[in-house]
Order: sequence, then C-alpha cells, then structure tokens
Amino acid sequence: MPSNGNGKSSHLGTDSKSSTRWAGITRPYTVQDVERLRGSIHIEHTLARLGAERLWELLQSESYVPALGAMTGNQAVQQVKAGLKAIYVSGWQVAADANDAGQMYPDQSLYPANSVPNLCRRINQSLARADQIHHAEGMNGVHWFAPLIADAEAGFGGNLNAFELMKAMIEAGAACVHFEDQLSSAKKCGHLGGKVLVPTVEAIQKLVAARLAADVMGVPTLIMARTDADSAHLLTSDVDPRDRKFLTGERTPEGFFGIRAGIESAIARAISYAPYSDLIWCETSHPDLEEARQFAAAVHAKFPGKMLAYNCSPSFNWKKKLDDATIARFQTELAAMGYKFQFITLAGFHALNLSMFELARGYKLTGMTAYSRLQEKEFSREYQHGYEAVKHQRFVGTGYFDAVTQVIAGGASSVTALAGSTEAEQFAELKPQVRPKTGPDAACQPILGDCPSIVQLQGQDPGPEESLMPSGD
Repeated sequence: MPSNGNGKSSHLGTDSKSSTRWAGITRPYTVQDVERLRGSIHIEHTLARLGAERLWELLQSESYVPALGAMTGNQAVQQVKAGLKAIYVSGWQVAADANDAGQMYPDQSLYPANSVPNLCRRINQSLARADQIHHAEGMNGVHWFAPLIADAEAGFGGNLNAFELMKAMIEAGAACVHFEDQLSSAKKCGHLGGKVLVPTVEAIQKLVAARLAADVMGVPTLIMARTDADSAHLLTSDVDPRDRKFLTGERTPEGFFGIRAGIESAIARAISYAPYSDLIWCETSHPDLEEARQFAAAVHAKFPGKMLAYNCSPSFNWKKKLDDATIARFQTELAAMGYKFQFITLAGFHALNLSMFELARGYKLTGMTAYSRLQEKEFSREYQHGYEAVKHQRFVGTGYFDAVTQVIAGGASSVTALAGSTEAEQFAELKPQVRPKTGPDAACQPILGDCPSIVQLQGQDPGPEESLMPSGD
C-alpha cells in the first residue's frame, strides 16, 4: 500500500469494495471524510488490528467461537491456557468489581467510561507477559493474544461519546466492541427492568460513530449491535417511523413513550442495524432455542449470512429452564442457526466468587487441610492438563525477569530470584499428560471436592476423573 512521507497510508483498506471482510457493511461517509479526520500521521494499533483479523478468521473458520467473561488479566491467561480462543470483557463485571472508581456497582453505567478500555489494557498486558515467559522458555505453542470482545454499553453519552469510547477501546487492543440501543443515562443490565430504548435512528448513528472511529484509526475492528427491545417497555422519542408500530399510546411521568416489547420489536431493530454492524446480538430473558431460531430466520431472510451473537447468561436458571440433553446441545444448535459468537458474560464473576467462598468455608472448618486440598487439585491439573499457576512465582514472570537481569549483567548476576527459591525447591516439575479421551472431566467442579493426590496420579496414567463435587456440608 503506498505511503506518503509521514507514514500515513494514502489508501483506505477499509474502503475495498472487493474485500469479503466488508461485504454487506454500509458506511454513510466517504474515504475523504476519513482522511480528513485522521490527522497527519498514522499510529499503529497492533493488538487491536491483529485481534480483529484473528477474530474475523475464527468467525469464518469455526462453527462458533465460545468465550467467557474475564474480570482480571490472570483469568484471561487461564482461559487461553485452557484452550479458549476469544475473551469477553463485560461491562457488568467491570461495574461489579473491576472499575476505575474502585466501587462495587450494579450494571447501570455508573462507573467511569474508561474502565472497560483499561481492563482490556490490563488483560492484554497479562497475555503479553504470558507470551514473553513462554517465548523466553522456548515454548511457542499457544496463541496468547486472544481477541477481546468488549462492552461499550450504550456509549456513555451521545454520538461523540461513542466515537471517543471506540477509539479508547482500539487503543487498549479490543478486537470487537458492542453497543446497545438503550438510553445511556438510564442504562440497565439487559436482565433488569426499567430499560429505555433510544429511537432506531439514534442507535444506528452510534454504530456509524463506532465504525468511523475504527476507520479513522485504520483498524478493522468488528462492531456488534445489541438490541434490548425484547424486554424494554420504554422509548425516548417517537421520531423514527420504524418504532411507531410498537407504541402503546402511554406516556410515563418522565415523558417516555410506552412500547410493546418482544421478539418482533427486537427483529425489527436487528434488521435496521444489520448494514452497520458485523454481528447482531438480541438480549433475551430466557434460553429458548425456538425464539433464537425465529430471530435468526427473520434476520437472515433480509440479510443472509449475517453473523449473530448469543449471551448464554448466568441470569438464566439453566437447569430450571432446560433439561440436561437440551443444555448439552444448546450451543451447537445455536451455531447451526448462525450464532457465531456465544459467550457467558459473567463467568469470571461467578467463578471468582464461588471458588473463594468454597476455600473460605473449608478454611474456616478445617484450616490448612482445606488449602492443602486446593493445592492438590492444582497439582493434579498441572499434571493432567498443563495448568501453570500452581508455580506462582514463575507464572507471574520471576524467571523472565531473572533472564532480563542476566542479560543486563552479562550472565554474571548473583541476585536472580527463582533459583534457590522455595518454589524451585518444593514444586517439582510435572510433565503434562494427554487429556483423558473418555469419561467426565470435573474441571469445573468446586475446588474443595475430593480429588486424587499428585502421588496417586504420578503412579498411573491420567484416567477419567471422579466427580469433585462435595457430597454435602
């Protein structure tokens, strides 16, 4: 691609009419608009660009891309080590325990607007450290920089706020960003009441603002449009004719218009958003394959092949709503309908809280016996599945910085930290084994259940694990 003297490309790759990447995407602005707004030099955003390219490739090549919400950099590292290829960065989780205000909030856009970009940055920095550690040790079998799909909520304001927030997400290395069609000043979690929608035209303008920001920054960031119309009963204005057929004729004390919620309203909005987004997400109130099929069929009738996303939400009581067989096939059936990105938004929140509660409960009852059981489970996961955090000093980079120290000192440093450490003396190296090919894997069970000791495991080939769920208190 030709470049002028200041390093800025003289053509817009995002404007390529022949690229399948941009098939079906509408940009209501020109190449000249983008060039005029770019500034005189091109700043490269490597992680955002590579993440967007990898996510697009995964969405095209995989039946679907599953992801869990991560609250910390370490959670993200564990997800990638366990084999997940993408990471979800949830605004709900940021509100609850990972925001820059240092507060615990409900999901109502109460936290500072830069909190999600900052969590994206922390996650990418943790992934970068894991990559550095493994590369320095000659282990390059893991693609550590999993693409981040990040939550921009309702944009934290108007179109200019959405534009600036999208830029911040890209600077932090996000690969995909989603915007929802709620009123930002009254924003609620999709599974709370009192949600207020903005007119369809306003939601579209925020998607355009996000696309423009990505184009100005020269990154093919994916944009996901989310609609909350399935369960929202209020609308700020009746200015858009597309919204009027859902009006109930009622007005609230705040001046909002009453609207009829439901899948038909969600479908209408999804169809309107489709030309301006790469994926579409309909926030639902329960796990329902038939409703998902209805939504997908309606969108694809107008926009064949448009990629969809589905929130396999912890707000759903899965066993109450579905039987075991339906739960087991739920995601593969969604994938067949075109739901290419499927994610559990609050996985990090629930995993963190349950695991710590179980440890604290056991510690209160049995003291060090409880922690020893947790450690034995860590050893078994290291031996069977390659889990690495049991050696916590090495995991966070002590050996890596020892290598830095030795390079600086010409290999003659006497103050390196890992050699002679307690960890080096007491945590023998265990060779990872192949995963069991049959039998249940209790990797997701609570941490304090019975598990085989590492001594037992070393004396036999890894086989099917017994259930680690405690039988009772």
